Amino acid sequence: MHVPEGFAVVTPYIFADDAEEYVRFLEAAFGAREIGRSTAPDGRIANCQLQFSTTTIMVSEASAQFPASQAAFYLYVADVDAAMTRAEEAGADKIMDAADMPYGDRQGGVRDPSGNIWWVSQRLTAEPYF
Repeated sequence: MHVPEGFAVVTPYIFADDAEEYVRFLEAAFGAREIGRSTAPDGRIANCQLQFSTTTIMVSEASAQFPASQAAFYLYVADVDAAMTRAEEAGADKIMDAADMPYGDRQGGVRDPSGNIWWVSQRLTAEPYF
């Protein structure tokens, strides 16, 4: 089996209304970096690949056949407090203040403009979860 570099065996794929605006949000909020894109004949995003450090996700424009999707994502960052601030400044709504968790993460939560939940976490220990 071959999995392209930067992708995982399971890669999140998000359908978003106004995918162009959503890509800009992911760049501003979480530092995602666009690494590839294809467009439909009407210019809308058919597939956009965005890299978050070692992980790649894909975004496409929602349609009647593929309506906007909503999911929850767990995103590790170097500084959760700074990441939460950036996400809110980019248009996310805070749903949970950043706090130290009993499993070794400092974690907060935001809901992005497309309705997806992002659990933004900073690992505080090298110890495994369990």
